[in-house]
Amino acid sequence: MLILGIDPGYAIVGYGLVEYQNNRFRTVDYGAITTPAGMPFPQRLQIIYRETQALLENYHPQAMAVEKLYFQNNQKTAIDVAQARGVVLLAAQLQQVEIFEYTPLQVKSSVVGYGQAVKKQVQEMTRVLLHLDSIPKPDDTADALAIAICHAHSSGSLMNRLKQYQ
Repeated sequence: MLILGIDPGYAIVGYGLVEYQNNRFRTVDYGAITTPAGMPFPQRLQIIYRETQALLENYHPQAMAVEKLYFQNNQKTAIDVAQARGVVLLAAQLQQVEIFEYTPLQVKSSVVGYGQAVKKQVQEMTRVLLHLDSIPKPDDTADALAIAICHAHSSGSLMNRLKQYQ
């Protein structure tokens, strides 16, 4: 199964493509979609949409795993991230790629085995699971790979398979 993990944002959208087969991971590609700070916001959304669409068309993943949003103190930032996340979801929907959403707690539990793990622990375990020489940069890219790993672990669970038949 080829999984596209996405860590949504509007300045940086981290992405990671991971193949998961027979309980083994293979890193296919990872990186970040970036938009310039001074650019009008609708143009930034357009870049995010187009580059996400290009990833989907180039790799044809079976699933997209996206981090669920959680609101922090800054509502404007949260709303802008939600809009960027929306264009990512739209790109997947139009390509008929199944979308799965995970909370940060679910990602930490799946990758590290501990829901209160710190970012550094998640990044290091992601590096180890994917047999990478170093932790991918920027952090958003490492987070996207962790989200893809989370989906790989979750999609293989008996509960997830049972949901498909309901």
